[in-house]
This record gives sequence, structure tokens and C-alpha cells, in this order.
Amino acid sequence: MDAITRRQLGRMTMGLGAAAWSTVAPARAATPPVDSARLMARLDALRQFGGTAAGGTHRVGYSDEDVASRALVTTWMRDAGLTTTTDAAGNLIGRREGTTPGLRPIVFGSHTDSVPDGGNYDGPVGVVAAIEVAHVLREAKAAVRHPLEVAVWANEEGGLFGSRAVSGQFTAAELGARTHSGRTVAEGIRALGGDPERLSEVRRAPGSVAAYLELHIEQGGVLEAAGLDIGVVEGIVGIHQWDVTITGFANHAGTTPMDRRQDAMLAAARFIDAVHRIVTTTPGRQVGTVGRLTALPGAPNVIPGKVTCSLELRDLDTAVIARLFEQLRAETARIADATRTTFSFADLHVNEPAPSDARVRTVIDTAARALGLSTRVMPSGAGHDAQAMARLGPMGMIFIPSVGGISHSPKEFSRPEDIADGAAVLLASVQSIDGWA
Repeated sequence: MDAITRRQLGRMTMGLGAAAWSTVAPARAATPPVDSARLMARLDALRQFGGTAAGGTHRVGYSDEDVASRALVTTWMRDAGLTTTTDAAGNLIGRREGTTPGLRPIVFGSHTDSVPDGGNYDGPVGVVAAIEVAHVLREAKAAVRHPLEVAVWANEEGGLFGSRAVSGQFTAAELGARTHSGRTVAEGIRALGGDPERLSEVRRAPGSVAAYLELHIEQGGVLEAAGLDIGVVEGIVGIHQWDVTITGFANHAGTTPMDRRQDAMLAAARFIDAVHRIVTTTPGRQVGTVGRLTALPGAPNVIPGKVTCSLELRDLDTAVIARLFEQLRAETARIADATRTTFSFADLHVNEPAPSDARVRTVIDTAARALGLSTRVMPSGAGHDAQAMARLGPMGMIFIPSVGGISHSPKEFSRPEDIADGAAVLLASVQSIDGWA
């Protein structure tokens, strides 16, 4: 059956409730399909908080817009039968109790904050879909054995602050950092209704979560280019960033012969080319980026004596990142010798890779295929709250196509039918996992 026919079949089977998902959750009470109109209306409603003239959203973590949006999201949660709380880290949690005492919660959700002048789908799609799952289950009067927790994580775009607090990775030293909102992290947590003095109370132990699920736009163009409906995320890549300092000698641009220069910018240019060459000629799916560059003293008639730049490497395997870095270090030694400069590297930021759980991947894939949707197992090249939550229990992510592969931009867009498909897969996956012990 081709992809179009599978999609048409999926549209028909969505209306059949649990009977259509019998391979995923047999003998469950019938549930209605997700409400696409409600999903889209809620996505549109969120734009009143930070919507921009360019059609995107500027709702950075801890901003007044971020704070104000929580009241509306809280209303939606309560309409879906969830009891709402804001924890000490500023995370908004909607909870529904299960019927079987002692079972660990199934947690699912995402974030509603955006990057500066970002789009309308990165984060909010996962939040409104998670609330929709709770809403559908309530409307169907469907019992669940496990407690369900819908999470709106605080300041994801600023560094996964809310989910890292829950997973125990957040440190008190970060509370004073200034954020895009203008508030420090501590001030932002208070603005959301949290308490930075009580962060230890939100920390959960490994194994305390039955499973964590997150629906997200792909933020890339793989699914759209392949004509596929659902991405089953195999893991979230590790990210290692360095500050690179290249030191030469600043001198007059007009009087210093070319063969006597110690040009830090020339060395930087060769370094940037080396990053591209080494990363692209090494087999694998790794990526490398130099995204920031500063030349000093920065005058057009002075040979740069110092250049600082960033280096970022990403891959699902920490060992691959380490090997690439060592190759680059060897290359910089040759560049330094040829240009009479020196290189130094300082660790800036490290996120360890977070593989998804094989059993959860199977659940997602089975749920999608039962709905007539095509799937592909694929990595996530971007960071997500799921990265932190993987420390607490089995983690899985569901990707839907991003039109044009555009994200973190007002032009970011996912089609309503793809959003509804993702929400339906999330619903079926939650129901399936609810059958676990």
C-alpha cells in the first residue's frame, strides 16, 4: 500500500477508536479521534502571547508573555480533567490519577516558550497534543491504570531548565544567569510561580517514571522530502561545544609582507574549512559547526592578532564526537605551524546523547502503522526536554514533518493534518504503555 493510501486509511481508522488500534491496545474502550480543529484553535490562541507582525512568536522563557500564557494553558488542562500545579522549578504539571495504586506515572508534554522571534510550532504542538490526549480520554470516559502527567517544561529554549531540574542536572550556580527575558533564572522561576530555594523538591529518582513521550515537529526536512508521516526518534544527539582562541600577532596591514605575517584570521579560515572537511569525509551522521567568529582588534587596516570562535560537534555517540575532536586538534597543530599561530580550546557546553527506549520505539511505530501512517526511525539533531527525562525512565519521541525543514523562524509550519496524525499516535502510544506493569 503506498503512502497516500495509508494516509487515507489512517483518516478512516481514526474514527473507529480503539478498534482500529487493536494491535496496540486490545480490548480497550472505544475512544474518539483527536479533534484537529481544537488542536489548531489552541495553537492559534497561544499566539496572543508574543505573536509577532512577521507571523511568528516571541515568547522567550520567563518573559511576561511566557508567564501570561500559563493561565490559558492551565484552563485547557483543567478542561481536560487534569489537576494542575506549578512545581518549584516553574514547570506546569497537569495530573490525572490512575485506577491501579502504586503504578508510576506516564509523563508526556513539551514546552511553550520560544526562541527570540521564533515560530508557532516548536514546543506548542507537543503541549496542545498532550492536553488533547487527556481531553479525548476524558470525553471517552476511558479509564487509565497509570497516573498521567502532562508537562509544560520551563525555559526549554534557554537550556532545558525545567526538565533538568526534575532530572537532577540543574545546578544552583545557574540561578544567577541572565536570560533572554531580562530576568535571571531565579527571577524567572519566581515569575512562573516556582521557588528557586526549593528546587531539590522537584528532583525525581531514576526509574520513577513509567515512560516519557514527547511529540515534536521534526525541525528538519527529512520526513517531508521522503513523503513520510511519522518519525520514530532513535535518540537525541550529544552536543559538545568549545570556545576556540587563535593567537597570532597584530601588525600593520600595509607594511607587513605576506610571508612575515602571523595572521589569526587566516588560521581561523583554515580551521573552519578543516571542520567542514573532517566532519563531511568521516562516515556517519555527525555534524560540525563554527557559528560564532570575532576578530581582534577588528580594524580593516590591521592584521588580526587574535580570533575567537565557537566549535560545536553533534552525534548520537560520544565516542564519535571525541574522535572528530582529536582529528581536528591534529589538524590545528598543522595549521598553527603553517601560520605561526597558536590554538587553545576551552569546554563551553556538553549535552550527553540520550538514546530512546527500544520498547517505546516499537510502541510508537506500531501505533503509527495501525493508523495507516508511514514511519522512519531517525535521530534528533536538536535538543529536547526528552533528553533530560530519559534519565528517569523509558523515553520516546514522535516527529511530524516540518514544511521546508524550517524551524526557529516565523516561517516554521507543520500542516494541520500532520499535527492531528502526531496527536493520534501519541494517544495510541499512551494507551499502549498504560497496559505495561
